[in-house]
Amino acid sequence: MKISNETKVGALTVLALALLFIGFNYLKGRDVFSHSKKIYAVFTDLGSLEKSNEVKINGLPIGTVYEKREKDKDVSAIVVTIQLTRDINIPKNSVAYISSSLVGSSYIVIERGNSAELLQDEDTITTRLETGILGDVKAQLDPTISSVRNILDSLKKTLSGINQLLDTENRNNLKQTMANLNSASASLNTLLNSENGSLARTLYNAENFTATLRESNQDIRSTLQNTKKLSEQLAGMPLKATVDSLEQLIGALKITLQAINSGEGTLGAILQDRSLYDQLQQTILSAEILMDDLRAHPKRYVQVSVFGKKDKSAPLSAPSKKTTTPDSIHEKN
Repeated sequence: MKISNETKVGALTVLALALLFIGFNYLKGRDVFSHSKKIYAVFTDLGSLEKSNEVKINGLPIGTVYEKREKDKDVSAIVVTIQLTRDINIPKNSVAYISSSLVGSSYIVIERGNSAELLQDEDTITTRLETGILGDVKAQLDPTISSVRNILDSLKKTLSGINQLLDTENRNNLKQTMANLNSASASLNTLLNSENGSLARTLYNAENFTATLRESNQDIRSTLQNTKKLSEQLAGMPLKATVDSLEQLIGALKITLQAINSGEGTLGAILQDRSLYDQLQQTILSAEILMDDLRAHPKRYVQVSVFGKKDKSAPLSAPSKKTTTPDSIHEKN
C-alpha cells in the first residue's frame, strides 16, 4: 500500500509537535508519561520565584513549581502548584517557605514535620514567610539606600547652589582670593626662611640674648645676694623702737596742740587773746620804725663831733619802704 506524501507530512508534523510538547514539559520538570502527585502552597509574596524552580527537602530536589495563580481578584494571596518528581512521604504538619541564594534562583524549601499523617495528592501544605539571606540583606540595605538617596539629593542641591554662586563676578572674586592666598603663602615662606627670614632673625636675637644672660649669670647672682643681704640688714634694724618713738612724739604733739587750742601757756594765750596779738603787732611795728629811723638818722642818736651838727629832721612815723631784705643789706656792707 502506497502512503501519500500528504500523509507522511501530517504524520511528521504530529510527531514533531508531540516531541516539542514532551521536550517543553521535560524542560519544565514535568513528566507527561506518568501521573505525578501535586500539592499546593499559598504565599502572600513570591519574590523572584518562577515556574520550574526547584522544591527541596533537606537540600534534595523533590519537585518543581508547576503553576502560579492568584487566589482572588485582589491578589490577597498566590496559589503555587508543586509537582512532586519523587515518591517521598511528606508529613502533614510540614511547612514550606521560599528561600533564595546570593547567586541563583529562588526555590521552595519544605521543612518536614513529625506527624504520622502524610500529605496526599492535591493537599495544601502550610506556609510561612521567610526572607532568606537576600531578604535580610535587602532589609539592612534599604535604610542605607534611603540615606544615600537623601545625601545624593542634598549633594545635587549643593552643587546647584555652587553653580549659581560661581557666576562671572564670583569666579573673579575667587581668583582674586586665590591670588591673595598665593601672596600670603609667599610672604609666609619669606617669614619662615631659615637664613634671612624674620623668624630666623628673631630666633637668632633670642639666642644671643640667652647667651648674654648666661654670661651675666654671675653678676645677677651677686646682685641677688646683695639684695638678700640688704633685706637681712633692713630686717635687723630696730624699726619697732623707731616706730614707738614716733608714736610717743605724735602723742606729745597732740597734747601740745590740745593745750594751745585750749589757751594754756604763752602761745595759747597769744592765739586766744586778740588784744595781746594787736599789742605785739604794734610793738613790732614801733621797733621796726625805730630801727629804720636809726638807720636813716644815726646822728640823732649818737653825739660824735666828727659828724658835725646834730640832725634835727623829724623822726619817722612809719617804716621806710624796703626793696631788699636785711640780709642782703648786710652782705652789701
